[in-house]
Amino acid sequence: MTLQIIGIPQSNFVRAVRMVAEEKGVAYELIPAPPHSDDIQMMSPTGKVPGMQHRDLQLSESQAIARYIDINFDGPSLTPTEPHKAAKVEQWVSIAATDIDQLLMRNYVVEYAFHKDDDGNVIRRKIDKAVKRFPKMFEMIGNAVADGYFGTNAFSMADCFVTPILSATNMWPEGKEIIQANDSVREYFSRMSQRKSYKSTAP
Repeated sequence: MTLQIIGIPQSNFVRAVRMVAEEKGVAYELIPAPPHSDDIQMMSPTGKVPGMQHRDLQLSESQAIARYIDINFDGPSLTPTEPHKAAKVEQWVSIAATDIDQLLMRNYVVEYAFHKDDDGNVIRRKIDKAVKRFPKMFEMIGNAVADGYFGTNAFSMADCFVTPILSATNMWPEGKEIIQANDSVREYFSRMSQRKSYKSTAP
């Protein structure tokens, strides 16, 4: 049975697991489905995207799905074999999926895209608060990519998780401005955006 990834393509977490599959060379079928839809509720106790179906396995949570794809399929490993290096990759995957996602996606990108008044104007309260925290966040990201990749010196699963967040952040003015202003992040995002896995998973 072909691997199925279920979720909306605009989700950074859906895109992260798709990038993992693309980097591994794993054929998969994307089944678009919004959070809390019937298709997702079958996979996820929380109703969150993405979900995954492979043979008899139904799975939710992007990190679990990404690990399953990386371990279960042939292709280049996205997690180092050395335990200390693997632990570092897991650390940065977790940071991307929590702190970075919370600030840049939940409190910035999602607010721009969906939080509007009755006249269609963006409600900026959370956005403005988020932007004030950008310098510290992007200093951390810039330091993390100083060796070429996110938290490491080789492409890994962590890059698959942070790159979709940077891509979405880059769509909005303050996000684009700070990405361009940080030399390390700008150069990193420019390289990541040239990867086939990035281009083929664009929403």
